[in-house]
Amino acid sequence: MSTAQSPQPEETAPPPGADARSRAQSPDRTEWTRRLLTGLTVGLVVWGVAALLSPGGGALRQSAAAALCAAATVALQHLFAQGRNPDEQVEQALRTQSVLAETAATVRDGLERHDDDLRTGLARHTEDIRQLVETRLAQQDPAPESYPPLDRVRTDGVPELAKRFAEALAPGPSILYTFVRLEMQRVVGHMAALTSMSVECHGENHDWMLSLTHAAERSVDAISTSVDREFWNSEPASRYLDAQREAIEEHGVPVRRLFLLASARELDDRLLRLCDEQQALRIEVRVAVLPELPPHLQRGTTDDFIVYDEEVSFEIEQDLRDVNVRTRLIARRDHVQDRMKRFRELWEAGMSIRELEVRVDDEEDGTWMVDRA
Repeated sequence: MSTAQSPQPEETAPPPGADARSRAQSPDRTEWTRRLLTGLTVGLVVWGVAALLSPGGGALRQSAAAALCAAATVALQHLFAQGRNPDEQVEQALRTQSVLAETAATVRDGLERHDDDLRTGLARHTEDIRQLVETRLAQQDPAPESYPPLDRVRTDGVPELAKRFAEALAPGPSILYTFVRLEMQRVVGHMAALTSMSVECHGENHDWMLSLTHAAERSVDAISTSVDREFWNSEPASRYLDAQREAIEEHGVPVRRLFLLASARELDDRLLRLCDEQQALRIEVRVAVLPELPPHLQRGTTDDFIVYDEEVSFEIEQDLRDVNVRTRLIARRDHVQDRMKRFRELWEAGMSIRELEVRVDDEEDGTWMVDRA
């Protein structure tokens, strides 16, 4: 029996490149990490673009699209890596990084352009609204016949008011925007109330009094009680008298004021000086003592009121403490006519400045005994 060993088959050497393909088919952890990061980046970019282009599309749909693109990116990287040598994989990785960098730059530029376009669009939109308001107001049809026609001088300022209102609502501090809105609501509310020919506000509204004085064209007739004599030493009174002087000198509007006194004890030098000061401004002044008037005149209203152009009555209501608690504007024809009737009757019964001087001297000498009890 032969002891020679039988020849053993030689071990087959692996074909060239087999190790490389094995390594390519089984990427290490670093390779998978890179692919996952790439997929995540692409998903985030897709999600950002979807949210920018379709903000109302829904978060679920945007997230699903981003996840699908991220998974597709990872799968494509895995497929492209098959059959490539390490050099090609490195080149592909560099190319992918370059594409991602370009994509990120493009998205960033797009966001910046979108922000600039948004600001430009807002400015253009504000300007368009302002021009639209001015155009509509300029082309507005004449007022109905129930309202008096407005001349060109009165309507020319309306577009300017609209422009200033649009500028006030431009971007700025939120508190300023809220302040403008509240003021507009207050003013518009008062103007809307005037459709019923009557509006009121709390306290004493000097702004209404000044505006009506500037707006008067034919006459200003006022009754002032003894309660408001301290008013004439205040700052609003100075502006009020300046407005009346302007109405008299520049527009030829006659101004008449009747001081209605509750007692003859108020006939003094202080009242006389007050009347002289107003007469120096070409205001016609008279004085009436309520207890000395005929009985039918004593029964009328004793509240302060001013009638402008015999069309609007500005009235101040007082409480039991003689505090001015409410201001009213009333344009109802019957009410204004009653106020004018009351003013004319008291005016005819009142004393002139010369009569007042004699009366004050008599009161100081004690020779006038009316209302001394």
